[in-house]
Amino acid sequence: MDRHSVGLVEEQHFSFGSTEEPMRLESGYMLGPVDIVYETYGEPDEDRSNAILIVHALSGDAHVAGYHHPNDRRTGWWDSMVGPGKAFDTARYWVICSNIIGGCKGSTGPGSTNPKTGKPYCLDFPMVTVGDMVNAQKRLIDHLGIRKLLAVVGGSFGGFQVLEWTLRYSDMVASAICIAASAKLSVQGLAFNTVGRHAIITDPGWQEGRYYGTPGPVQGLAIARMIGHITYLSDLSMDFKFGRRLQSADRLGYDLSTDFAVESYLKYQGYSFTERFDANSYLYITKAMDYFDIARSYGPLTEVFRPVTAKYLIISYSSDWLFATGQSKEIVRALLANHKDVTFIEIDSPYGHDAFLIEEQQLARMLKPFLDCVSSST
Repeated sequence: MDRHSVGLVEEQHFSFGSTEEPMRLESGYMLGPVDIVYETYGEPDEDRSNAILIVHALSGDAHVAGYHHPNDRRTGWWDSMVGPGKAFDTARYWVICSNIIGGCKGSTGPGSTNPKTGKPYCLDFPMVTVGDMVNAQKRLIDHLGIRKLLAVVGGSFGGFQVLEWTLRYSDMVASAICIAASAKLSVQGLAFNTVGRHAIITDPGWQEGRYYGTPGPVQGLAIARMIGHITYLSDLSMDFKFGRRLQSADRLGYDLSTDFAVESYLKYQGYSFTERFDANSYLYITKAMDYFDIARSYGPLTEVFRPVTAKYLIISYSSDWLFATGQSKEIVRALLANHKDVTFIEIDSPYGHDAFLIEEQQLARMLKPFLDCVSSST
């Protein structure tokens, strides 16, 4: 076993609320009971002040590092960042990662059993927002006996949750690391999500969301993932990885078969995604992304950060066109206008939006000194 690995880890469960005392959502609907799946790495110190919460992106889950079984071929989704001596050093920090509500990796979502019917919620599951997801995370953090988080960390959709944490529970966050995110989803981002959802709901296999026990909308979900995956890459990285190379033949087929390597890659990404993710959860989570808008929820950016006390590290990537650097700078300017402690770094990278999951060593060099500084000042 690698001495820098967290090794074998166990999935943990936390439940709160009930049908009699449900969680009130931002929409006004009620949800209960609520189950949350989470994992922890490292050990808490005496007053639990070394706790770091990692929040995941759209298709992520609570399994951020290590293995569930000795024969696992794949580790957690950010394994190179979490462990002894790594950016999130589990010899120093107590790291927590939970699956969001509305998802399909164990926490309560549309595929969970509705206690009123004994069947999956399907579209009876109420719409959830980023604020609702953070409220559920807050219940978990309270359950774990943490009064203040040393850091909340997340990239992409996880970055939305980071910002929400600092605004909603500012007294509970010592620092915030927001990577490749923004104060709201761009109109272009809204458009891509709309097309992805349309592909799912127009698939005959969707059956108005009541497809559990059947293959479901495999084609629609695969197309949605293919569309989404394009936005995670840059033109430069796609050209470098695929170019216009043919997949297997030395000449064009002059038919509708898969001629180019990029076609084969996207099909693989799309259909492999359908084996591990629920289409209804995809609908709900992308809708939560669409709804996220700090200014609409809290007021002008120049004012909403006045009460926050967290130290911020805002990171963007030069080739990310889904969450462009200008969107990160908008947050930075708002923080500076309120004289907040903020560090901004644009990383020069050819990998586009997915760079924070690819160039992890470069990212680790940014995070370690920031966390050292936060630790020494708390």
